[in-house]
Amino acid sequence: MSKLPITVLITTFNEAQHMEALLQNVSNWAAEILVIDSFSTDNTIAIIQQFEQIRCLQRKYIGPADQKNWAIPQATYSTVLLMDADERLTPALKLEIEAILVKNSFNNYDVYRIGFQHFFMGKRVQYSGWQNDTAVRLVQRDKARYNQNQVHEEIDTTHLKVGLLKYKFEHYTYRDLDTFLKKQMRYAAWSAQDYAPKTGQITVWHLWVKPFFRFFKHYVLKLGFLDGKVGLVISAIMAWGVFLRYVHIAEMRRNHLH
Repeated sequence: MSKLPITVLITTFNEAQHMEALLQNVSNWAAEILVIDSFSTDNTIAIIQQFEQIRCLQRKYIGPADQKNWAIPQATYSTVLLMDADERLTPALKLEIEAILVKNSFNNYDVYRIGFQHFFMGKRVQYSGWQNDTAVRLVQRDKARYNQNQVHEEIDTTHLKVGLLKYKFEHYTYRDLDTFLKKQMRYAAWSAQDYAPKTGQITVWHLWVKPFFRFFKHYVLKLGFLDGKVGLVISAIMAWGVFLRYVHIAEMRRNHLH
């Protein structure tokens, strides 16, 4: 069976816990697997080298959008599937992508959004505000570039026609609670850079009301309570992340004044 004429593009840094499963998931399906690594210090590179015909380039990491915008033009094939190391293609999603290429459906759309079925703490997350997550991931190499957001960077879809795939990635987003907490701390620091220019004086509104509403949104409005303990943990940590964002902004401003 011939491989699909597509480049699967993966950006990595210390993803040894995911790489073998990911490469097994895509290596017999896509004609090119292109990994852009930010000089990992774990076994990521050693695992990649166990697989034949994986292109691996290394580049210093400045930010997510910068890294991916550099990486996309490196793809051999004009159709590119962007993946993170903790994501997997299901058989149904593979078939759906194959059908798009066979039917040349890029005549109808420039890029496609793909949804996520998240897993956290060993559980499938059905609600908690994560149920409708999508991102532009199936793109044309010469049309798609990211915006410059430090957190939740997205393909700039201005003037692009955007389709939505029916099937979703499986997303093993955080292998444990510690990983989730550390990632939220990084996101809070990065998002502070995005929010600082449009945020006025930091007040009780930012440090208490906005975090409380984020908890209420995930746990009540987005039905996190139906996910049980996992939903409670997700909602609490998402609220904590909002609190940290504004603490970081206040810290940035205090340091600047000094």
